Amino acid sequence: MSSSKTIGETTSAKAPDSVQWVGDSRGHLRLIDQTALPTELKFIDCHDVEAVWEAIKMLRVRGAPAIGIAAAYGVCVAASIAPDDDVPRVAEAAAQYLATSRPTAVNLFWALDRMQKIIEGSTDSWSAEMAPALRNDLHREAGAIHDEDRTMCHAIGRFGSTLIPDGAGVLTHCNAGGLATAEYGTALSVFFTAQDEGKSLHVFVDETRPLLQGARLTAWELMQRNIPATLICDSMAAQVMREGRIQAVVTGADRIAANGDAANKIGTYSVAVLAKAHGIPFYVAAPSSTFDLSIATGNDIPIEERSADEITNGFGRQTAPNGVEVYNPAFDVTPADLIAAIITEKGLIEPVTANRVSQVLNQAQQ
Repeated sequence: MSSSKTIGETTSAKAPDSVQWVGDSRGHLRLIDQTALPTELKFIDCHDVEAVWEAIKMLRVRGAPAIGIAAAYGVCVAASIAPDDDVPRVAEAAAQYLATSRPTAVNLFWALDRMQKIIEGSTDSWSAEMAPALRNDLHREAGAIHDEDRTMCHAIGRFGSTLIPDGAGVLTHCNAGGLATAEYGTALSVFFTAQDEGKSLHVFVDETRPLLQGARLTAWELMQRNIPATLICDSMAAQVMREGRIQAVVTGADRIAANGDAANKIGTYSVAVLAKAHGIPFYVAAPSSTFDLSIATGNDIPIEERSADEITNGFGRQTAPNGVEVYNPAFDVTPADLIAAIITEKGLIEPVTANRVSQVLNQAQQ
């Protein structure tokens, strides 16, 4: 089920939440369909786990934190409609199913692990009378994941804004704003917080081929906040840097290895190389949940490969000859030595080394 409205020229100070839970523990998940932006604000109501899986797989909800939040609520959706005598099995199956939707965003697995721990704690001597309590516990845990992300985003913004001088030109790639998280975002939280603090800045937005998340989503979010923004093609970043328009680059991340290597939307690595060549600091903004300490370096991060149609027939129009070979990785990995700092909710990781990553994340657990 979905509803929509055409977006006009007026803007507001706050865009609607990208992920919302409607009702109590027997409610449902409501998402902004990000594939319809920027011309249409369309909401999708997910009443079964298959709808949540499809929304994640087809990028109707995207951004590592938002994927994790949506997946957690997806387990709640499954539990809400399961027979009372079968809630743990249905919820566990839902968690395993949702884990197959996208392989790169570590927040997906982190959130589902938290939900599975709730399920595991209730499976001994199960009876149908226990169903309402388990549904409530799952709903409470998903809500906690949602609330924690909102808090983390604001903390990231506070730490990151210290890196942005008043009057700066900044560049970002893909979308790491409220659409990708619970509220302020990660990379965009740095800009939103700088604006809250009275700083002026101008954001250059890479369009982000092939699905144009920068053009469709980031530019839209910045306009909602009345932050001056200029959209550029990905291939224009070097020229804009050369002209002296950029003083910092800030992106998000979908998974960060123990040494600080960071996976993000394809094209991020290129931007980091360009920033290094022009002496511009390149920052990654991400919560501690985006770190995967089981992976030593970025070489071990799995990279999702998506359909060739996204390149050859993007948005329904054929732009390449039939039969051409296509390679379409959705992400790339920026080596830690190109990253000036990683901005987390617990502070700055700089320099970006395995020791400093461990120090900050261990501090986060204290």
